[in-house]
Amino acid sequence: MYREWPYALDGAVAWSRAAAHEDRVARILPDGCIDLIWSQGRVMVAGPDTTARLVRTPAGVEYVAVRFAPGLAPGVLGVPAHELRDRQPDLDDVWPGRGRRLAEIISESADRPRALAELIRSELARAADRTDPLARQVAQRLARGERVGDVARSVGLSPRQLHRRSLDAFGYGPKTLARVLRLNRALALARTGATLADVAATTGYADQAHFAREVRALTGTTAAALLAG
Repeated sequence: MYREWPYALDGAVAWSRAAAHEDRVARILPDGCIDLIWSQGRVMVAGPDTTARLVRTPAGVEYVAVRFAPGLAPGVLGVPAHELRDRQPDLDDVWPGRGRRLAEIISESADRPRALAELIRSELARAADRTDPLARQVAQRLARGERVGDVARSVGLSPRQLHRRSLDAFGYGPKTLARVLRLNRALALARTGATLADVAATTGYADQAHFAREVRALTGTTAAALLAG
């Protein structure tokens, strides 16, 4: 069972997942986010994905995590997002020695979600001057469907500067981030019951066929299959 709840940090949510009686397989869609995930005594960093991943949750295994909105985690971790793209390294690979100790603290806690939240809160105090001040604005504008060139001008950057800053903040360039965010916006609208043709028109795809191609390219399946799941 998957559940998600508000986190004390603006731009992040906490979540947990467990398969009580049988193994579960979930398709994790790209969303531009980075997660810190505790499970079985270790903490993993789930970097920004460019395509969907199939993840198996063995029966009885617990996952506790915090998901950071696009652009927020690199400041916390002290690592450019592009170094984590399509990767899921152990936190100890990112923070040698310290990552293992943090995993042990969480493992020994009676309230693992709270322990993870407290550790991240302490790291945020160190990260205040490492977070790109433009990252959130860029992500919000792209999420609204603004063109990349317009976003660059609005934040006072050249297209090349925006691309470089985006690689560090999000893991990929602004065009890829825009595709990922548009896909998530479209699927959210489709889940309200809107037709796929209306979804495509409303979220800026050329037509329904264009939407279908993007869904297949980014998720490996169809919109109908995603909505049915």
